[in-house]
Amino acid sequence: MIDTHAHLGDDAAEVLDRARAAGVTRVVAVATSVDEAHDTLALAERERGVDACLGVHPHEAAKPADLHELRRLLAHPKAVAVGETGLDYFRDYAPRDAQQRLFEQQLELARETQKPVVVHTRAADDDTRARLARHDGVVVLHCFSSPPLLDAALEHGWYVSFAGNVTYRNAYDLRDCARRVPSDRLLAETDSPYLAPQAVRGRRNEPAYVTHTYAFLSELRGEDVRPQIEENAKRVFGLS
Repeated sequence: MIDTHAHLGDDAAEVLDRARAAGVTRVVAVATSVDEAHDTLALAERERGVDACLGVHPHEAAKPADLHELRRLLAHPKAVAVGETGLDYFRDYAPRDAQQRLFEQQLELARETQKPVVVHTRAADDDTRARLARHDGVVVLHCFSSPPLLDAALEHGWYVSFAGNVTYRNAYDLRDCARRVPSDRLLAETDSPYLAPQAVRGRRNEPAYVTHTYAFLSELRGEDVRPQIEENAKRVFGLS
């Protein structure tokens, strides 16, 4: 199994050992700033089965970001995607115009580098949809929690990645979405250390717990989703 989106901390080695013991053999580790991207790449070089997604989170949009350095880091063979980037109007930790500008810049980076873009969107469906509809590269809607975006995702062939929140008891709309996503566009993730699945809710999330999301999606869809998600992840991120 693969966790297609995880934020790993200082105890990454121990966390990854537990993931491997649980059957999770690949993890895409995600950076949310240029400074963090250096550490994420170093982790990917050091740990087997770890690849890196490098970008600047919309919460960081008010701060200067060295996108020239990000472009340089994205040339590394372990850098498999641009992100996470996007728009977050729920927290509004950065001005919306700054978020939009940074998002456009990283979409351009994804086009330049021919890498998929991993998108964070919250309470910003219309602006996210408008920007992604003009993007001609591969799109991953990570930690999918915006049902109004599903029709656009299906129309444009974007990948839709579900995290532990799809397992929550009141997540009826997300479960409906998870049933509708075509098998060849489905991904699974933890978004650790956040959103632990229902079976372990209340604990700090980690890649080992993506197994609960795989099991839930398999039961929901009436099929073992593991082989197809692994194939999808390899296609999206260029994994061997």
